[in-house]
Amino acid sequence: MTTHKTGTREQWLKARLELLKAEKELTRRSDELARKRQELPSVPIDKGYRFETDEGSASLADLFRGRSQLLVYHFMFGPDYAAGCPSCSAIADGFNGITAHLANHDVMLWAVSRASLAKLQAYKRRMGWTFPWASSVGSDFNFDFCASYTEEQQRKGIEYNFTHEPVLLRADQENGGQAVEDKFAAMCGTDAATFHRERPGLSAFVLDDGVVYHTYSTYARGVDGLWGMYQWLDRAPKGRNETGVWWKRHDEYGKW
Repeated sequence: MTTHKTGTREQWLKARLELLKAEKELTRRSDELARKRQELPSVPIDKGYRFETDEGSASLADLFRGRSQLLVYHFMFGPDYAAGCPSCSAIADGFNGITAHLANHDVMLWAVSRASLAKLQAYKRRMGWTFPWASSVGSDFNFDFCASYTEEQQRKGIEYNFTHEPVLLRADQENGGQAVEDKFAAMCGTDAATFHRERPGLSAFVLDDGVVYHTYSTYARGVDGLWGMYQWLDRAPKGRNETGVWWKRHDEYGKW
């Protein structure tokens, strides 16, 4: 039985034109927000962060690879994870095709995680990814940019997305009684508390006269725009149509 609203082509066109006004306003607002992001003050980086990459040890400045701008996706893959976060994996599925375009527009895109380089390389091969991915193991980088937390910070309540979390957040219980965090943690081969000490986010940097500056960071729903499948689903007839954790790593779906 059809449950969605139906109508004539004329009714559809009238409603669509009204929606177009709202879409154009959203586009203008988005352009305005982009300009405001670019107007944020740049903060010089005074720590000598080191990363492990496929080419060896690297500084933050090295990650620019001759470009003046750097985007870092904080990928949830902690040292005690057996595999990368399924949500971060879904986001990263869109990276391969855009890295060349960004690099040729003076922007380097990297994923950075605290897992060992060997773990990242193995998972990268499994996923079929080619984008640059660095390990920050042994560095304060993820902690300083609010993408990783210690057990002590977690017990006291962490500062994430510029907001204080008093306790370990747990999503609504699903029908079977298992929290979303428990399911994601199990998919990563760890427990919920360990899983939740890593967080997703995006940080932007600029290299000017040999000095690296931090220009922007965003977290939580702030990375929605990077999640390509959601942009498509938002335009599908049923939208995101979410019931619990419906997505998996791309190699874990059954054949259609």
